[in-house]
Amino acid sequence: MNPIEVKRLSKSYGQVRAVRDFSFSVGKQELVALAGPDGAGKTSVFRSICGLVDFDQGEVMLAGRDVRTDLESVKHHLGYMPQAFSLYPDLSVEENLRFYAGIFGMDRRAFEDKKRRLYEFSGLGPFSGRRAEHLSGGMKQKLALSCNLIHDPDVLVLDEPTTGVDPLSRRQFWEILEQLRDAGASIVVSTPYMDELGLADRAVLINAGEKLAEGTPADLVRDYEGKVFTVPIAPTTEDMKRLAGIENVTARRYGAALRLYAGEDTTAAEIAEIVKEAGVDISGLEEIEPELEDVFVQLMGSDHD
Repeated sequence: MNPIEVKRLSKSYGQVRAVRDFSFSVGKQELVALAGPDGAGKTSVFRSICGLVDFDQGEVMLAGRDVRTDLESVKHHLGYMPQAFSLYPDLSVEENLRFYAGIFGMDRRAFEDKKRRLYEFSGLGPFSGRRAEHLSGGMKQKLALSCNLIHDPDVLVLDEPTTGVDPLSRRQFWEILEQLRDAGASIVVSTPYMDELGLADRAVLINAGEKLAEGTPADLVRDYEGKVFTVPIAPTTEDMKRLAGIENVTARRYGAALRLYAGEDTTAAEIAEIVKEAGVDISGLEEIEPELEDVFVQLMGSDHD
């Protein structure tokens, strides 16, 4: 059995259905990313996995144990990072680590050995005496992860651990996750960032509590239907209104550029002519390979058809 098995999970809060018939798994030494917009249901899935909320229907098995009936034995296998920074801001890095070691009954020698190893891979050693409240966003997340690793869990559930963290720290955090996976951990991490999906072994896309797609990043991109074109302009509101009136072409802002989505048989010349007729400057139009964010946009559109 996989270290994490979620089968047909459903969870409601009053009249609001947060998760609907949702299933996925995480294999041994696998890093899975659960991606979707805010309110997609990611946190409800994670809280259900960790036994923090009682779900309405379905089954959740963690390390071969049912979280509903055997949660106590599950806890020693599990490391869980919630979205909000949950450590003690007035304690130093080392004091936070020592506190968590005490929760799991570690003796002094075991703690000193584990602390040394955590400092080595997290880079927090030079900041061991700094209060948590004075750490940067990236360092706070590394500390939170380190505290969750103090008892050597083999399953990690991390809820948007890189939200609000600068790009370099995000990359460093994912490198740490890859090291942990290679050392034997099974990891599921949620993220609102599509670029992080490409770093996972497998991705699960979720919206409105339902699974849109699942597969390796390469497989998801390969399954994209249609063509993607980019124009190096920052479209105005008026541009977007004009483009919205074009049949069989979808326009979307993409940073400081414009992306156009069309059918598989559409050529760049045809797109250029259509958009020009709509009165929008398309200088520099070119076809590009679809990315994971384009896949998600397409799935979101079909989900609402």
